[in-house]
Amino acid sequence: MAIRAIPSSREMTVEDFKEWLKQFDTDRDGRISRSELQEAIRRRGGWFSGLRAGRAVRRADMDGSGFVDDSEVENLVAFAQKTLGMRITAW
Repeated sequence: MAIRAIPSSREMTVEDFKEWLKQFDTDRDGRISRSELQEAIRRRGGWFSGLRAGRAVRRADMDGSGFVDDSEVENLVAFAQKTLGMRITAW
C-alpha cells in the first residue's frame, strides 16, 4: 500500500484525518507510536519531525502509555492544525 501525503490546501474531516493517520500504523496495533507519527510528519513535509512527534505524543497521550490510541487521536487534531498547517473540520 502506498503512503501518500495530504496536500496542505486540502480540508479534511476528523474521520479523514484518522484514516490518513492509520496509514502510518506500521505494526497494525491500532495505536500510533512516536516513530510512526514522526514518519507521518516527515511525509507531510514537516521539519524537525522527531521533536514534533515527541511533543505531539506527550500532549495527546492521556493515559501515559507512550502511544496515541483511537480514543486519543482527536487530541492530535489541534496539533496537526497548529503545527502542520492541516485544515481539519468536525464533519
